[in-house]
Amino acid sequence: MNAAACPCGSGLAYAACCGRYLDGDALPATAELLMRSRYTAYSLDREQYLLDSWHPSTRPHRSAPGEHLPLQWIGLKILKTDAGGLADTKGSVEFVARCKVNGAAQRMHEVSRFVRENGRWYYLDGALNPVTTRK
Repeated sequence: MNAAACPCGSGLAYAACCGRYLDGDALPATAELLMRSRYTAYSLDREQYLLDSWHPSTRPHRSAPGEHLPLQWIGLKILKTDAGGLADTKGSVEFVARCKVNGAAQRMHEVSRFVRENGRWYYLDGALNPVTTRK
């Protein structure tokens, strides 16, 4: 998959984008990069990466993102980021992820919260189907 486009939709090759995070060669420097790498991990069924990037205070024992359903992730769109940069310790990312479950198209709209501890970003939790206002 190294020459293929990254599933996160960045336009970069997998190896130059999320692949380096999923393979343990680097840590995402921002909350958005962690969000993108987690989407890629879901699309590639990389459960250990999902668990490792989930904050210990909210992490489940297993991620099971569709364990018993035919699930295919087909697109990610970042709508908004709030903080989550190089100098921040908290941040949020609003996104829409598209998938097919049993062949039926679905959308997941979420605002995910992230925290950075000891230089590493973690997914904390998320609010599904948030009510947002656009300016």
